[in-house]
Amino acid sequence: MVMSTPVKSDRLKKRFEKWDVDGNGRIEKSDYIAEAHRIIAAFGADPSLPSARALIDAYTSMFEFLATKAGVGPDGSMSENEFLDVAEAQVFAEGDAGFNRVVRPTVAAMVGLADTDGDGEVNPSEFRKWLNAIGVDDSSAVESFRTIDTNGNGTLTVDELVAAVRAYHFGTLDVPLLGH
Repeated sequence: MVMSTPVKSDRLKKRFEKWDVDGNGRIEKSDYIAEAHRIIAAFGADPSLPSARALIDAYTSMFEFLATKAGVGPDGSMSENEFLDVAEAQVFAEGDAGFNRVVRPTVAAMVGLADTDGDGEVNPSEFRKWLNAIGVDDSSAVESFRTIDTNGNGTLTVDELVAAVRAYHFGTLDVPLLGH
């Protein structure tokens, strides 16, 4: 298993706190779904749109996968320690494979929601809207965009964004693309 770093542990704890919408010390499927709905509302999107449904489905699937791996079942709830342990085992310990299995579908769904011009990528204005939707101060959006745009083509791909989420959790990037 990959050793936990203080930054990674701190960021996962903050992630848990953000997902624990009702503040009961446990995260449930309803917490993940509530976050998806907050993001959809922040984008001003109709929750019945296919892109919005895809985001809800991605959050639901991510919770169900992690909760099942944590041993609480897809309709159970996870304590902070259960969440930290399962995130470490299922997302971080497996490196890119773990991120691609657990995080990539949610990032791809966010791209689908943010991608207002339909090109399958996120441009700078879509990125700023993404940051606003997840409650991140976008004052450094331009700089963050350039950092994440590793191929320098002026748009962000799902691969670039998944790599950025991973870098954030490992403490090498300070843009929390799934919220903080």
